[in-house]
Amino acid sequence: MSKVNLSIPAVQIREIRINSITGYQGSAEGLVNESQCGLKDKNRSFSQCLGCATSKAACMTILVQDGAVISHGPVGCSSCFHEFAFTYRVNSPLRNVDKPTQRKIYSTNLQEKDTVYGGNVKLAKAINEVYERTKANVIFVLTTCAAGIIGDDVESVCEQAEEELGIPVVAIFCEGFRSRVWTTGFDAAYHGIARKLIAKPREHRSDIINVVNFWGSDIFKEWFAPFGAKPNYITPYSTMESLKYSSEAAATVQACSTLGSYLGAALEQEFGVPEIPAAPPYGIAQTDRWFRALGRTLGKEETAEELIAEKKREYLPQIEALREKLKGKTAYVTAGAAHGHAILDILGELGIEASGAAIFHHDPIYDSGREENDQLAQRVNDYGNVPNFNICNKQEFELVNSLNKLRPDILMARHGGMTLWGAKLGIPSLLIGDEHYGMGYEGLVNYGERILETLENDEFVKNLEKHAVNPYTNWWLNQEPHYFLAGGTGK
Repeated sequence: MSKVNLSIPAVQIREIRINSITGYQGSAEGLVNESQCGLKDKNRSFSQCLGCATSKAACMTILVQDGAVISHGPVGCSSCFHEFAFTYRVNSPLRNVDKPTQRKIYSTNLQEKDTVYGGNVKLAKAINEVYERTKANVIFVLTTCAAGIIGDDVESVCEQAEEELGIPVVAIFCEGFRSRVWTTGFDAAYHGIARKLIAKPREHRSDIINVVNFWGSDIFKEWFAPFGAKPNYITPYSTMESLKYSSEAAATVQACSTLGSYLGAALEQEFGVPEIPAAPPYGIAQTDRWFRALGRTLGKEETAEELIAEKKREYLPQIEALREKLKGKTAYVTAGAAHGHAILDILGELGIEASGAAIFHHDPIYDSGREENDQLAQRVNDYGNVPNFNICNKQEFELVNSLNKLRPDILMARHGGMTLWGAKLGIPSLLIGDEHYGMGYEGLVNYGERILETLENDEFVKNLEKHAVNPYTNWWLNQEPHYFLAGGTGK
């Protein structure tokens, strides 16, 4: 049964749609096995921090080049949005954006009286004012907890504004309380885009492949060229036009299955654009599968085999040399779900033992419903089990506890702020924000060289450990990381 329903304004949350969880302690193999026979989430009796779906919806909409974004709520709910304006300008050269423009971000700034009398009128005025100021080709309205609690009819206000202005005005329902899995915010953004912006295809083209991604470097241009195609990136740096006709692409691929699960399924089920049946290409085994799946989808299997052979001739000797240098090293990974699995693939391919991982949530299956997209299961099959596997929705106190006990040779992180904890413990720590940096055969060389650099330059973190103050007590560091998780000894 289809999990995508574009007839309703709000996307179904991940906990219901694909049974995502935020609490688990065990091993990667155990999690894979439990996912196949019905997985139940575990609550925590203590929680330190959480993410918010609104910011995830924001990062997928603010970076649309000719769009504007209105946060419908108190101004504080949009206080982090400036970072996406920074991201847009810094990374635009990677996507060949000649003239990056200032991002158009606004807030309705709901006050206390608005929570009593309602914010519909204020929102309607804001939409008109934003259009007059920006002449944007699309306006996205992001809901917040305050707007959801008071029950503002955001969908009707947006529909009326759309009729008056003659441009799409897209309501995106991404209140923080809606879901415990904040990546539902990605789904909310893509649900609105699929409902309101993507048009039925005029024709299907063989020279365009959709890439659902964040803002990494443009590696797909080179990879797709032998297939006679070029990438259509969604949504960072996309335009109204490129989003509208993404329905005409030959296929859809993803840089991160956590991010693109919903949109990939929507493009396939509603618009006939096939999502390739493979997880993203991290590690040799998965990169082989990915190129072959792409070749089969495009009807160009020979081209895929030629490309695989060419890349292996160039990069396998370098990868083998890196394996020799990294033999016997251990690493701990902290990252979002699918990209955390990707980093574990890279470690397995480089011969580095993964001593554990703190992954922010877990999707037992993605919206495609295909087993081929289950990157964690493939990681276990390709490189073996990962012990000390913790699903911890950014609970840093659990991360510090695990690091203190395991003391890996290196901490691998995807999100800012996490490497601090490794450094305070004297553990060399590596953060790479470009999700494309580790892809493919060349990505293994990239990561391997950076890991070696980080391991060899450990003087700073060793000195920092001597002077850093750890906010967590010895009592906590002597407990098990899952102490506060259901089934642990804490209450």
